[in-house]
Amino acid sequence: MKKIISLSLAGTLLVGLSTGCATTKDAVKGGSGAASSGDNKPVTLKMTVLPDDQDTFKLVLDEFKKENPNINVQIDTIPQQQYYDKLRLQLSSGEDIDLIGGNMDVFLDTGILEPLDDYIKKSNMDVSGFGPLYDNLKVNDKTYGLPYRKSNWMLYYNKTLFDQMNVPYPKADMTWDEFREQAKKMTKGEGANKIYGAFLHPWAQTWYMQAVQTGASIIDKDLTPFKKALQFRMDMENDGSIMSWAEQITTSAHYNSAFQKGNVAMNLIGDWHVAQLRQAEQEKKISFDWDVVPVPHPPGVPANTSLATPVSLMLNKNSKHKDEAFKVLQFMTGAKGAKIFASKGFLTGYTNDEIRKAYIGDGSMKPKNIHYFVEQKEYPEYPLLPGVKNILVNNVYKQEGEMALTKAETVDQAIQKIGERVQKEWADKYAKDFKASKK
Repeated sequence: MKKIISLSLAGTLLVGLSTGCATTKDAVKGGSGAASSGDNKPVTLKMTVLPDDQDTFKLVLDEFKKENPNINVQIDTIPQQQYYDKLRLQLSSGEDIDLIGGNMDVFLDTGILEPLDDYIKKSNMDVSGFGPLYDNLKVNDKTYGLPYRKSNWMLYYNKTLFDQMNVPYPKADMTWDEFREQAKKMTKGEGANKIYGAFLHPWAQTWYMQAVQTGASIIDKDLTPFKKALQFRMDMENDGSIMSWAEQITTSAHYNSAFQKGNVAMNLIGDWHVAQLRQAEQEKKISFDWDVVPVPHPPGVPANTSLATPVSLMLNKNSKHKDEAFKVLQFMTGAKGAKIFASKGFLTGYTNDEIRKAYIGDGSMKPKNIHYFVEQKEYPEYPLLPGVKNILVNNVYKQEGEMALTKAETVDQAIQKIGERVQKEWADKYAKDFKASKK
């Protein structure tokens, strides 16, 4: 039985910003308050989005304006490296921003996010296209943002290498153990000319992925699935079928350059790699043929189960025009906006047959099996609670995983320390206010 994370949030910490926090009851009660204009007078909203998404948001806004000529939207952005810190500062100082784009967990401790549930109900918004992500993104059974895009993982493979070595291509339904055996078959040679059966990037996600595929969470008390996952990565290093973590670091090996070099048979990485490989082909940097299949899965887990990192659009609770702002949010994240995002190569939070076709395109570009991206079942890569990414993903799991991969600790020691650090560095700070339960 799969475990689906249901995130719950106590209200006490949602007062982090000096702007205060409205209760859900006050947030929307037959509307969004007297400050909202419901008589079709011209309204101007401000929306801040990530720089890579800005151009596509403008295209979606052009379509939105055709249906809502009275609502004007000023779209702003902030350089990527400063984005979240600067945006949090702007919001805490009361800057007039109506809509916020980005990773929802970054803003949950600020109290600045407006619950959307009453707006969704009032507008009869169809949320079925979001699939399991809709409920998985809820905090304290409330919806604080809707995903307009997401990043999922896939297994890329060098068809030319497989043909040369007369080995069957990776299967669409392949367990991790089968993947390991496939990597062994595709490994040959030594030194600079060695062919590696697979490449697993140094990120912690590439080893803990198979635990999350089962529905496990990185904040669980029982980390047994993560122990198995870390041991699996080390076993593949011992096989010699993947580059060791130490060699990756000392040689600055990168998944993109490593795969484009042509001596890696299989590459486990996210959907963004499609654009990188297409660009490399246009620039004639690669000549081999390539395709994708779903990432390997643990026994008992359905094929094409992946991790997803949702990027959401959120409503500022201090917006003076909440009804109009929600109209924008609904359009941007719903079917109409998703079709435009999909046509520009984004995996969207909302999907249907028309959106899938827009993403897949006319079949003239690789990968041939791009359809797998829009057929996945996804679990959030990590619980969308404050501090989980910054404290646990970027520090605890990364650091202790590296200690095991460099053999400074055993796998048992690393997992034990992860459990201890989850409690001391995250749970002691957040768990009393931010609860995660399993269904």
